[in-house]
Amino acid sequence: MTEALLIAFVAFLLGGILKGAIGAGTPVVVIPIMSIYFDVPYAVAVFALPALASNIWQGWRYRHNLQDRTFVWRLVVSAAVGAFIGTALLASLPSDWLSLTVAALALIYVGFRLMKPDWSLNYGIARALAVPAGFVSGILQGAAGISAPVSVTYLHAIHMPRERFIPTISAMFAAMSIVQLPSLAGMGVMTWQVFAISIVACLPLFMGMPIGAALVRRVGAKLFDRLIMAMLLVIAMMLIAKAV
Repeated sequence: MTEALLIAFVAFLLGGILKGAIGAGTPVVVIPIMSIYFDVPYAVAVFALPALASNIWQGWRYRHNLQDRTFVWRLVVSAAVGAFIGTALLASLPSDWLSLTVAALALIYVGFRLMKPDWSLNYGIARALAVPAGFVSGILQGAAGISAPVSVTYLHAIHMPRERFIPTISAMFAAMSIVQLPSLAGMGVMTWQVFAISIVACLPLFMGMPIGAALVRRVGAKLFDRLIMAMLLVIAMMLIAKAV
């Protein structure tokens, strides 16, 4: 229990720093770190409550910047449906497969960001793709705890200003978490002990968010982004080594 709390504290503090800096990306850090020491279902279950709390808070704070609410609702509903299906897969797939999936998603995310940093998507096309993008993101989030290769890349490609990006992706992640929590409990993945650790994990996550906001102002978003991606590469390699 003590070891789990310590690892969760470090993982969620780092995840909070990333979220405070760019408004998203917490699971990209938290899930791989937790998965090195525990299995992926455990990591996803611990992450569910802090994800819900932080995204509701962040989404509410920036709610006045939402413009195209129809677009947001399409993302929210489709992501929630996908998260339900993904959570069912989480409970049935082998742990090593899930660890390799998490590692692969982290590498895909880093690779795409490095190769296509200025990739853009026409807003009209992006709007038409809202439902499939939300659905696939939900499946990835439910099954592996990481949807960033689809969700963050998709929304980032629209080139939304930070103030609009944050409430949009927060609403999407909150919808996934609302579905995940009861689903994980019903499948026996979310136990009372895991739920207790999940509650405690909210503290370092919220502690890290203002640190990230301050850091990005000091070192710049580009350097901060590169440091995070370097860390993700190391974590992905450790996950692959553990699984094979």
